[in-house]
Amino acid sequence: MSILLLAAEDDPSADAMVRTLTGRQAAVHRIDTAWFPRQLTLAAELTRGRWGGTLATPHRTIDLGEVSAIWYRSPRAYEFPAEMSPTERHHAGIEAKYGLGGVLSSLPVIWINHPARMADATYKPHQLALAASCGLTVADTVITNSARAVRDFAAGGPTVTKMLGMGSLVENGARRALYTQPLDTSDLADLRGIEHTAHQFQRWADKHHEARVIAIGHRINAFAIYAGSDAGHVDWRTDYDGNRYELTEPPADVATGIRDLMKRLDLVYGALDFVIGPDGQWTFLEINPGGQYGWLEHHTGADLTGQLADLLMTGETR
Repeated sequence: MSILLLAAEDDPSADAMVRTLTGRQAAVHRIDTAWFPRQLTLAAELTRGRWGGTLATPHRTIDLGEVSAIWYRSPRAYEFPAEMSPTERHHAGIEAKYGLGGVLSSLPVIWINHPARMADATYKPHQLALAASCGLTVADTVITNSARAVRDFAAGGPTVTKMLGMGSLVENGARRALYTQPLDTSDLADLRGIEHTAHQFQRWADKHHEARVIAIGHRINAFAIYAGSDAGHVDWRTDYDGNRYELTEPPADVATGIRDLMKRLDLVYGALDFVIGPDGQWTFLEINPGGQYGWLEHHTGADLTGQLADLLMTGETR
């Protein structure tokens, strides 16, 4: 049996996972879907209702029938020869998605996480409603492209805006991160352009600090995040180095809600973000089915890689 890692070539967390699994004498194969089709060849055949065959690189051949677990760790998009026309590349990308992606996603193995479940879970309106139904406290939220709706909502108290999907964008050749932003009177006075797409606005939750929870199977790892700057207090992602990180324990009802949410989203891994108020109230912000965790290991010594390796090797999920 073997474990397949689908990850970008320059991913330190994937590097650590390969070392951990190799140290446990597991057979591990790491590929990046960006290698397809120039450095990765697929030869798959459906026999007795299951896809088998091989994935081959210039250095190794992977027997799909031997794969027992797959870690879907943000592999890159397929890359096609430059001499192909835009139409040809678009066509090839769709066929690769449903061909290579379809074969892999059909394998009846342990997934962290299955890409279809990840795709479902990334819809913020869905996860917010589901989190509330699981007993977690969720901030009041409006999603709209109406300036009037924004102003009406903001009249009810301090409000922030945050992205529904993209965490960054490329503009003029440079990548720019998109952080949570408080709305002030000047923002509300000029909402030009809001009509062009959907936007998310949320009631500001009174904040003492924040927490990121890394759920791995039945295990819940909670990390308190104490901001070291004003910008970090609004969005801790703006100031990783200025923050202070500590292991913590969520209240029992929050832990129960997290496990219920994970089960209902059919995820075995999730990175969840919470605001903790001065009164100790935990307010759910979002769940990222492929969220980062490596820097938390670095700052706290928590063995999250080991927990993920346990899950890949044993299949124990809950």
